[in-house]
Amino acid sequence: MKKRVLIVDDEPNIVVPLEFLMEQNNYEVQTAETGEKALDLIRNWKPDLILLDIMLPGMDGYEVCEKIRQHKEFNAIRIIFLSAMARSIDIAKGMGLAADDYITKPFAIDYVVGKVNALLAENS
Repeated sequence: MKKRVLIVDDEPNIVVPLEFLMEQNNYEVQTAETGEKALDLIRNWKPDLILLDIMLPGMDGYEVCEKIRQHKEFNAIRIIFLSAMARSIDIAKGMGLAADDYITKPFAIDYVVGKVNALLAENS
C-alpha cells in the first residue's frame, strides 16, 4: 500500500511541485489550503506524513500540529513544518510541538523529498 502524504499550504507555487514530486516518488497525495481542511483530511484520510506550512488562512500550522498531537490515534503521523518563518524561536516552537522536522523556505525540493523518504522509511 502506498504511503500517504498530506501537503498543507495555501501557495500553489509550493503545492504544485511538491505534489508532483511526491507522486513521482510513489506516494498518494492530498492537499489542503487551510488548517481546518487539513484536520478534516487527517481524520478521514489518515496520512502517514504531513508537510505543514505555518502561515495559513484561519487556523495556523502550529495550531494544526498541536491538535494532531493531542490525539493518540494520530501519534504515528510524521509532521514536517515548511515555513518562511526562519527565526530560531519559530523553529524551536515548531519542534516543541513534537514536529519531526522543520524546513525553512525557500527550500530545495530534492531536500524535502529526501526528508520525507527518510521519515517514512523509519515507519516501515
